Amino acid sequence: METLTAKDLTLSYGEDIIIDDLNITIPKGEITVLIGGNGCGKSTLLRSMARLLKPKEGNVILEGGDIAKMPTKEVAKKLAILPQGPVSPEGLSVYDLVKQGRHPYKGMFKKWSQEDENAVMDALTSTNMVDLKDRAVDSLSGGQRQRAWIAMTLAQKTDTILLDEPTTYLDMTHQIEILDLLFELNERDGRTVVMVLHDLNLACRYAHHIVAIKDKKVYAQGRPEAVINCDLVHDVFQMKCDVTYDPMFGTPMCIPHGRGRCLIKSAVEEAKRNQVQANTVLN
Repeated sequence: METLTAKDLTLSYGEDIIIDDLNITIPKGEITVLIGGNGCGKSTLLRSMARLLKPKEGNVILEGGDIAKMPTKEVAKKLAILPQGPVSPEGLSVYDLVKQGRHPYKGMFKKWSQEDENAVMDALTSTNMVDLKDRAVDSLSGGQRQRAWIAMTLAQKTDTILLDEPTTYLDMTHQIEILDLLFELNERDGRTVVMVLHDLNLACRYAHHIVAIKDKKVYAQGRPEAVINCDLVHDVFQMKCDVTYDPMFGTPMCIPHGRGRCLIKSAVEEAKRNQVQANTVLN
């Protein structure tokens, strides 16, 4: 079953074609991760799927309907997007930020309801932000701030969430914290999650479905264990590597080639030196 589909999609900024005649299917109720080199069009594709960028050609289909023909509020009730590096007004509290997620449900004469309040509190609870709801967003740590923004998208009560590089600028601890949160939302609520990630190993660990973008098109898409291999990494990222399996999760794990301090090589060379010294003594 699919929730989002791009058909013959061409995207551009002016005359500069970023995505060309691309076709993609996002599985419903799963985590899909978009991967590819810098500037390949991942974020542009995500913006188009959220109707933030009008296609030059082709269509984006959301739950069976052409997203371009849907009323804005209808789209916002089905799909939420968290762009890269969002910024809130200075001094805005977490609670007030999360309240913004209820905007699609507000009308000119519709007052704040108990349903709205419940949605906000559910979102704060899901992201472990209840105790921080009165704090200013700009006073939070990077991980806390990202959870606050995710809470805002959850308050929209959409079945599909798009996130553009949600772990950017976060340290390792907060990266795992955010990805664990998104994984839990998918597992518990069956939400469809689509995100752009740069860390290929984390993409393989958390994704049910991976889409690799190269030369303005889909290079490959499918289960990480089916599509991630040395050839793909070389072709998409221009990098030589070995692909093994994560010993904890069994998912593909990329070990890039390159220069660096190699303990294995050092140990071999040390063993050779010891053998030479031993032979010298014996002789």
